[in-house]
Amino acid sequence: MARLPAGIRFIVSFSRDQWYTAFVFALTYLLYASFHLSRKPISIVKGELHKLCTSGDEAEPRLGDQSDSTGLAAPHQLQENKSDCGWAPFDKGNYQQLLGALDYSFLCAYAVGMYFSGIIGERLPIRYYLTFGMLASGAFTALFGLGYFYDIHSLGFYVVTQVINGLVQTTGWPSVVTCLSNWFGKGRRGLIMGVWNSHTSVGNILGSLIAGYWVSTCWGLSFVIPGAIVATMGMVCFLFLIEHPKDIHCTSTLTAHSKAYENGTNRFRLPKPASLSEKSRPLDPEMQCLLLSDGKTPIHPSHIVILPGDSGNGMAISFTGALRIPGVIEFSLCLLFAKLVSYTFLFWLPLYITSVDHLDAQRAGELSTLFDVGGLFGGILAGVISDRLEKRASTCGLMLLLAAPTLYVFSAVSRMGLEATVAMLLLSGALVSGPYALITTAVSADLGTHKSLKGNSHALSTVTAIIDGTGSVGAALGPLLAGLISPSGWSNVFYMLMFADACALLFLVRLIHKELSCPGPAVGNQAP
Repeated sequence: MARLPAGIRFIVSFSRDQWYTAFVFALTYLLYASFHLSRKPISIVKGELHKLCTSGDEAEPRLGDQSDSTGLAAPHQLQENKSDCGWAPFDKGNYQQLLGALDYSFLCAYAVGMYFSGIIGERLPIRYYLTFGMLASGAFTALFGLGYFYDIHSLGFYVVTQVINGLVQTTGWPSVVTCLSNWFGKGRRGLIMGVWNSHTSVGNILGSLIAGYWVSTCWGLSFVIPGAIVATMGMVCFLFLIEHPKDIHCTSTLTAHSKAYENGTNRFRLPKPASLSEKSRPLDPEMQCLLLSDGKTPIHPSHIVILPGDSGNGMAISFTGALRIPGVIEFSLCLLFAKLVSYTFLFWLPLYITSVDHLDAQRAGELSTLFDVGGLFGGILAGVISDRLEKRASTCGLMLLLAAPTLYVFSAVSRMGLEATVAMLLLSGALVSGPYALITTAVSADLGTHKSLKGNSHALSTVTAIIDGTGSVGAALGPLLAGLISPSGWSNVFYMLMFADACALLFLVRLIHKELSCPGPAVGNQAP
């Protein structure tokens, strides 16, 4: 019998369950990368909405270039913007405040909507909920770009579009994190979700490149094309997303729950008598360090716990119930300030590079992708370290501690030339995005499946929404503050970012102290 080809041997070396798990990993990766792809164009187009030039400079060739290259340029743009130095109403002296209002309207709506999104998402099928959000997001992203083709100069139009887009995009994060957590257990969660969370950087990079391709000739396409991509991925989600391994009779890597006895509509979990070896075994560090009743004595689950039935799936947890999970409040407040820093870079970095290095909008957008490249490696590094040490808060704290002086150095050396800017973009991206990536993925999944929930599998979406929603408050404040502070100098913006970084670290001090005072077992003893 002939030897099987190498490719076939590779395929059959993995089980059916492993292939489905890899498929869900890749699909959720692409789905949320498309969300971030659609958020990036606004930061790239800012340099085109307000251009620093004098009246009449290159006005005629500019319009001619647009017509020749796209055939879609508005023929009466010059009459509305006689200096051809921007797009009304962003061509005025208060353009920074107006551009900041666009960021704030999107992010504020995103932050408010996120608190409700997780609660709604737990009560609806993930596939339908996520598909709706992606189709709606694609429509409103494209609608913003249509303002170029229909020559719309109303600030209200762009603000309302941003608000609605921010609301519908809240369907994404709780859905994909819940779906992925259904397929992957706690073992190596930091590494797995660190790699998976690189979709943020990949989406930002693709969004920058796509938007930058058209920004100087036809900036409307910088929104229409990403909008079409998000909507297309929404249809892919509807056709292919598998919410849970049990839907196709797969075995996930989640730890199996202990056997329970069912009686009517409730399931009674009885405590299993502990053997002598179990009594002498070190406590799970999560139980030992976070579930402390008096700061010294761990809580032992030695009582009968009554859980609602339905194959072990409890009723959806309440908002206040999720807040009582140990660590949720601290990590939420930490993420508020960490995301403030990250999103300030996301929305204002291209404009900063344009101002400091005197590059055009396209070059600045391309250079800003290096921050996301650094963030890609930072998220993976944070996941690996936290898995190795089994200390999520300490890993975040270390990166936050290093980020503050790095931001100061970045503000000082970025004026020295492109080489210094490139190096500091990569380093700053890694240190700023690392804690943000770890908290929004592995930490959220850990807390959403915390031992204090006693097996309630309906908490993950709400916990994820609370943490990311609180972080999104900071994401809304950061770009707004940058728009208000930047007229007084970019150095003041960096001081604001360093202060926010210190606040993020401050909120983790208690959890870091608990982790360092409660040594956990070796990695090999980690629960699968």
